[in-house]
Order: sequence, then C-alpha cells, then structure tokens
Amino acid sequence: MAGPLSHIKVLELSRVLAGPWAAQTLADLGADVVKVERPGTGDDTRTWGPPWAGEGEDRQAAYFLSTNRGKRSVTIDFERPEGQALVRRLAAEADVVIENFKVGGLKKYGLDYDSLKAVNPRLVYCSVTGFGQTGPYAPRAGYDFMIQGLGGLMSITGLPDGEPGGGPVKVGVAVTDVFTGLYATIGIMGALAHRDRTGEGQMVDMALLDVQVAILANQGMNYLVSGKAPQRLGNAHPNIVPYQAFPTRDGHIIIAIGNNGQFAKFCTAAGRPELAQDPRFADNASRVAHRADMVAILTDVMPTRTTREWLDALEPLGVPCGPINDLQAVFEDPQVQARGLRQDLPHPVLGSVPTVANPIRYSATPLAHDRAPPMLGADTEEVLGGQLGLGAGDIAALRDKGVI
Repeated sequence: MAGPLSHIKVLELSRVLAGPWAAQTLADLGADVVKVERPGTGDDTRTWGPPWAGEGEDRQAAYFLSTNRGKRSVTIDFERPEGQALVRRLAAEADVVIENFKVGGLKKYGLDYDSLKAVNPRLVYCSVTGFGQTGPYAPRAGYDFMIQGLGGLMSITGLPDGEPGGGPVKVGVAVTDVFTGLYATIGIMGALAHRDRTGEGQMVDMALLDVQVAILANQGMNYLVSGKAPQRLGNAHPNIVPYQAFPTRDGHIIIAIGNNGQFAKFCTAAGRPELAQDPRFADNASRVAHRADMVAILTDVMPTRTTREWLDALEPLGVPCGPINDLQAVFEDPQVQARGLRQDLPHPVLGSVPTVANPIRYSATPLAHDRAPPMLGADTEEVLGGQLGLGAGDIAALRDKGVI
C-alpha cells in the first residue's frame, strides 16, 4: 500500500542536513521528492567523506547517504535564466518546496516564496535558515555547531567546570539540524492540512536557533521557573537522582530511576535496602537535595559487579537500566535487529547500500524503503521529460548549454 503522503509532490532546493532531513522524512512517508542539485557538484555532503560506500568515481559519502533516501536527483543550474524557468515549472506542479538558502538568497532567481506563490497559490514553501526570516540575526548564516553553543545546549552538555575534562561539549550528532528537519516536517504537514481545508498554501519559516531553544525542554523551564541557569552535570539529570551512568567492575551502566518504587527495588537488589528508608533519600526531592551523598554511595556500590550482573539483577525487577553501547553493539542488538532499523537498499552502481530506517510504524500504511539515495543527476531526463514534457531534443540542448 502506498505511503500516507503518496499524493504529495516535493521540490527540494536544500542541501547538507536540516532541509534534506525534512525532505527524506516526507519521502519515507511516500511523497515524490525531486532534489534539485548543482550540475557537476551537487549537495555539499556528496564530498563529505570518508567513510565512503564503494570505491573510485562511483563512491558515495556516508553522510550524503544518511539523509537522501527515497529521492530523485535532477541537476539544474538555476543561476541561469533557463534553469530558473525549469525550477519554476517544477514548483508550479509541486505541493511543497523546501529550501535552505540565506534569507533573500533565492529572490534574485525568482524562486522566493512570493515569486513561486504567484505561479502556485496552493504551494507550501518551507524555508530553513539559521535565524529565521526576521530579527537582527536574520541575515547571518547558521550552522548546527554554533547554534548548539549560541542556543544554550553546550552550556548543559559535558562535565562540570573544574572537573578533569570539564567544559562545554557539543552533542555527537548534529541534533539541532535533525530536530529542525523534524519540526519542518511537522510544520509542512500542518500547512498541508490547512490547505486541504482552505485551498491556500503558505510559508513555513524554520530557524535553527528557534528549534534549539525549543528543545531545551525541561532545562529551559528549569531556568524560566527558577531564574537560575542550569549547569553542566555530565551524565547526571538535573531533576532526578539517581539518573546517570555509574562505573561497574568491567565498564559502565546507566541507572534511570524515575520513582520511589523503582528506587526501593534498586536498593534491595544492590544489597542496600536501608537506603530507601534513609531520610536523605526517601523521595526524589530529597535525593536531589543530597545528590552528592547519593552518588558517592553508588559510586562505591556499583563497581562490585559487572555490567552484565547488574543488568541481570535489575531488569527482571523493572528498574530502568542499560549498557552504553558503541554503534557496532547497537546494530547487533537483537531488539534493533527485530525492529528492522538497518535496511539495505538496491543501488544502481554499488549493488546495495545500508540505511537506517525511519522509526515511524503505521498499522495501515507501512513505510516502504525502496529507493536508495540517488546518484547525482540520475533522474534529470525522467523528471524533465515525464513531468514537464520536454522532448529529447530540448533536454539535449539544455545539457549542451550546461543548464542541466
């Protein structure tokens, strides 16, 4: 059965991560996504290797493969008037356009929202920038790493100042870009729902900084409620204790206790039942107030057993806990394998390429991952001929001029 968005056409004018992640998510949901790339070079991430899948001229960067599944690639130079005309024709038939140029960057090509709205009033136009379409920072370029710093995430990530290795640390994945892509997807789907009722398209203005501030979640509210800026706690939780990683005899284990019942079970399993009756640790608020005492005790207790021994003792009791896996262990994990989170897609040159499956599970319209990330320009003739009706001679002439 076709995906839930199989009736939607998406024109992607974005590159790197945030915009492509939104477009890939829509493709996973069944949308027909046409990715427009610069002739000869394409998306920046096509060169962001190693590592590579394959070898030689046909090798594909893992970074590009991570965020372009399910799309068709068309190469068009829209700095040329003929290229601009082609993109406008594609936009006239599209439901959604996604772009991540600087504010005003597409206006000179006649590909900004107002220009494309004139040819397609039903168009949902999603613009992804560092700082949004308004405000004093709007003209600036924005990148995930700097936004993690500017937007507060690095102030609460890493070990506390004064400890060995202390200081600000970025998250190991470009989470601001990824979250922006996901919020963009939600924004686009909301705009499509509005269009279904009114027939009117609209612009979706997505900013990395806005998203970064939004996903501060409880930490953002901790500040707004208390007036005190949260500090870095390493692996500890600002609102719950014990909720962090502890050393074991042969490694580490994460303990994530969320209520008093779980804490009592943990204390019994650890051979320290009296801790659950200690007034310092009787409830979560008390444990937070006496965090240092609690952590010191558990730092002595946890190394008495191996990680596996702790898991075997705590999991049957329903005490939330888990190992710290590297990515080899992640993809070898039986639960990850049972859920099919690795999928190998047929590739026209490499034979097949691995991909990490979309985590959405529908009961009525299961997602189908059947199109590998495209080779540069692999679908140019198919789209221009089949979708715009250009003949072979017209396509050849555009190719000779370097427009495609």
